[in-house]
Amino acid sequence: MPFRSNWRIDQVSVLPPHGASEPAVMVQAKTDMRARARELRLAGKTYDEIVAELGVSKSSVSLWVRDLPKPRKTAEQLHAMREARWAPHRRAVAIKRIETKLEAANEIGRPTDRELFLIGVGLYWSEGTKSKPHRLSERATFINSDPDMITLYLAWLRLLGVEEDRLRFHVMIHESADVAGAEAFWADVVGADGGAFGKTTLKKHNPKTIRKNVGDDDRGCLIVRVTGSADLYRRIEGWWYGIVVSACRSDQANRTN
Repeated sequence: MPFRSNWRIDQVSVLPPHGASEPAVMVQAKTDMRARARELRLAGKTYDEIVAELGVSKSSVSLWVRDLPKPRKTAEQLHAMREARWAPHRRAVAIKRIETKLEAANEIGRPTDRELFLIGVGLYWSEGTKSKPHRLSERATFINSDPDMITLYLAWLRLLGVEEDRLRFHVMIHESADVAGAEAFWADVVGADGGAFGKTTLKKHNPKTIRKNVGDDDRGCLIVRVTGSADLYRRIEGWWYGIVVSACRSDQANRTN
């Protein structure tokens, strides 16, 4: 038997009859919404931000706040806009940078002993200590903060036949850094135990100096000394001058041809 009721649809509907005024509660809600939208606009919010917060249409927001002056963007907003605008370009540049480096790295095969020998001479003469006429010090001492440079230098010393027990290591780092962490880091890089390490040199902190190498990434520098290295040092100096003379002669020959 079908359900029967004496109720009419206009008696149960929550909507006002056609042509009737909106209920007072709805009018008040719109008034409050409009007031809130104007507050947000005066606070510098964009149309999209107001729409997202109030859940109303963009046309309503425009109608409510169009008489208000367009808010000026803050320095933070301008910075964010610039970052967003340049982000795709920066990503493309970063990808290209990585691709170029990988391509260049793949161009280098395994070096011959002679190539490693010549690389090591140049490496030492650019980064190692050198004797001066006013301060004669013929000792092979190499100082660097780059673990890759240290690793390459040690490979070169092994090629020259320098025994491991002739090597002495010293960490040099600012006193405000993680000294113990740096010592452990360099010990792992060179693969040596604590017995091969001398006393760490601590550099006094200067508050006026603006340092970039701070925090956990500050590993300081590693000093690598070769004991009894006067003869080795003299040979390094001779090798370097031999490279310079040979390169200059080769360049001169190429220019005259």
